[in-house]
Amino acid sequence: MNLDGRRTRFEALAPTMIDALRRYLVRRTDAATADDVLSETMLVCWRRFDEMPGDHLPWAYGVARRCLGNAERTQRRQNRLVARIAAIDPPQSVAEEPPLRDEALTAALSRLRAEDAELLRLWAWEELAPAQIAVVLGISANAASIRLHRAKQRLREELRKVGDLAGHEESTGGRWL
Repeated sequence: MNLDGRRTRFEALAPTMIDALRRYLVRRTDAATADDVLSETMLVCWRRFDEMPGDHLPWAYGVARRCLGNAERTQRRQNRLVARIAAIDPPQSVAEEPPLRDEALTAALSRLRAEDAELLRLWAWEELAPAQIAVVLGISANAASIRLHRAKQRLREELRKVGDLAGHEESTGGRWL
């Protein structure tokens, strides 16, 4: 069978297999693992399509079961490795997030778009320059600089709304504004 014919047949079967396999996997593991295992299962089904029997779904369930087993074994190995590393070189205690200036800042940041808040955190908490932020975000240095400037403006506006900057001189010397 030529590649186009094989592809056409596989594409006809795939939607029914995907739905059934996703339900099968979600009942056995978390959603993220289910999606990863589903991808791996469909890859195996494509590679072994010529071996697939007429009653393809039970065969695909078997592939999914084995792929899930591989994923679970990999996770157990990773957990054991992490435990060994932690026993040899315990991690330093680190706060999840640096303490914020106050509740007004926390509220203002939470109302920003996620992209703006991340940009500001990279700049303020990680103390990255716009060129370094550009590398992290996969954008140009110029774009990072412009986005950072706009994110700072949006943060100022949000802080004004909660009254944190009302009646005060704005300082641009600090890392927040």
